[in-house]
Amino acid sequence: MADLRTWLDQRTGYRGLVREALFENVPGGARWRYVWGSTLTFCFAVQVITGLFLWMSYSPSSQTAWESVYYIQHQMWGGWFLRGLHHFTAQAMTVLLVLHLMQVVIDGAYKAPREVNFWFGVVLLLFTLVLSLTGYLLPWDQNGYWSTAVSTNIVGMSPIVGPALQTLLVGGASYGHHTLTRFFALHAGLVPALIVVFIVGHVALFRRHGLTPKLPRKGPDEGFWPEQILRDAVACLAVLAAVVFLVVREHGAPLGAPADPAEQFAAARPEWYFLFLFEFLKYFPGKLEIIGAIVVPTLLLLLLVAMPLLGGWRLGHRFNLGFLGVMLLGAGLLTWKAVAADRGDESYQVARATSRRDAARAVELASAGVPITGALTLVRDDAYTQGPRIFSRNCASCHRFDGHDGLGNVLPQDSISASDLKGFASRAWVRGFLHPDSILTHRYWGGTAHTEGDMALWLADQSPESDEERVTRGHVVLALSSQARLASQAALDQRDSAQIAAGIAFMRNTSTGCAECHVFQDVGTDSPELTGWGSRQWMIDFVHDPSHPRFFGRDNDRMPSYGKEKSLSDREIEMVVDWIREEWMTPKGVARRPR
Repeated sequence: MADLRTWLDQRTGYRGLVREALFENVPGGARWRYVWGSTLTFCFAVQVITGLFLWMSYSPSSQTAWESVYYIQHQMWGGWFLRGLHHFTAQAMTVLLVLHLMQVVIDGAYKAPREVNFWFGVVLLLFTLVLSLTGYLLPWDQNGYWSTAVSTNIVGMSPIVGPALQTLLVGGASYGHHTLTRFFALHAGLVPALIVVFIVGHVALFRRHGLTPKLPRKGPDEGFWPEQILRDAVACLAVLAAVVFLVVREHGAPLGAPADPAEQFAAARPEWYFLFLFEFLKYFPGKLEIIGAIVVPTLLLLLLVAMPLLGGWRLGHRFNLGFLGVMLLGAGLLTWKAVAADRGDESYQVARATSRRDAARAVELASAGVPITGALTLVRDDAYTQGPRIFSRNCASCHRFDGHDGLGNVLPQDSISASDLKGFASRAWVRGFLHPDSILTHRYWGGTAHTEGDMALWLADQSPESDEERVTRGHVVLALSSQARLASQAALDQRDSAQIAAGIAFMRNTSTGCAECHVFQDVGTDSPELTGWGSRQWMIDFVHDPSHPRFFGRDNDRMPSYGKEKSLSDREIEMVVDWIREEWMTPKGVARRPR
């Protein structure tokens, strides 16, 4: 074995390299404060290794990126752990960079003759942030897509070269496939290669000038091996343990719903280490935004670069310490303020809850298979996710859904001008609608003209009731709601078939029953027709054209004819109806509602 080592050393000189690497002198002995550079190198190595394995399953196109990340996260063995390790190690690098920068400045390790090495470190800091920004887009989910749109718009504000640089990054006038492939090339190719080059230069310069010892020295000089290497190894293991804890707790990295350029995403936020800039930009509205986005950060960066030059002055080191302290404290306060503002912002919390719901639903739908057109097709054709959006845009100006606009934004109850559609056509809803006091609330009648119609007048005359009338009304409630054929009450309708039959018989009575005023099962002469009332097809037809003679006819009160006027497509009407009925398609494509 010794002969083999000698032979190898004669041809490679590896013993000299090992000696050079391990037996460097550490002035004043090993210290824990020197571990930050090693932990950063360790994290970058983890990033490279995990990134290579992720690359093996990742497909960088606008139609396959989300789908491949879904596969890694939810189907590939250990994929969630691998992706989480990559994600949280990247976040750990940001923290370690700040700690390393603080240690270098506090120890004065940026002063002559180490200026160039300090500048190499600043460039590595910027490259690491670029690595985070470019990686954020790669899952091609809603948050990554819209956050990237914001960051590239900031790039576009740069004087002279801004628009051209933005076009180069985006790959055209709009965000799409070329944006993703260019960010992937930067994230997995160019930026890591540049980081490797600068790390080599950084270490070479560090070895040339040696450590800057912290004064006073605590003891005699020691070798890098084994004392300092032991501390470095313990620190790296501590970082890894913290990262693994976060990975297991969060079960990997987050994955939102597929990116949808047509759907604005109010919950978009940058990663936590960029929140300070997000909050800072709020102080520069409109045309002043360039000051907060470009001018001030550039000036701060120039001051950071100038630290080695300023440090040579008599009070330069103290100024640098103060500048770094103020900058980090300001970033921390802005981050805290951004988090507090979001926590108190009800609309943001609603948008965040919606994004979590959409993300979970996208995963649920994708579990049954993704069509060749991509996962976005599944989400766009899903009543569970699209129904509340259609309702919010088209219905919430008059209606409510359990007091909100469909997406979760609570609206004043006294502002309702039509019925609250939560539980529409269910037994409870019909029972409340037919109660004599229903016209006194906004729950069923809102502010419509029908509050003064024949039905409202008839309800107002129904109190007090006899026991017989009360039983009859209960049967009518069961009969009317049974027509809706809601899956949630199918078992109850089957159980109460006798009462439903009695209710139907009363409804068909043209002298004292419902058919006296309404058409029901080919009996009666007036509208709205009650045949099939509340069923899926009845609701679709009603939304399509409520002014049809079958429904309100000329008595229609402001309800738009969404299908007749082509303001909603047939599929959009179906989705909002299915969502109101709270019956949508399962991931296997089986309707939850009965046929």
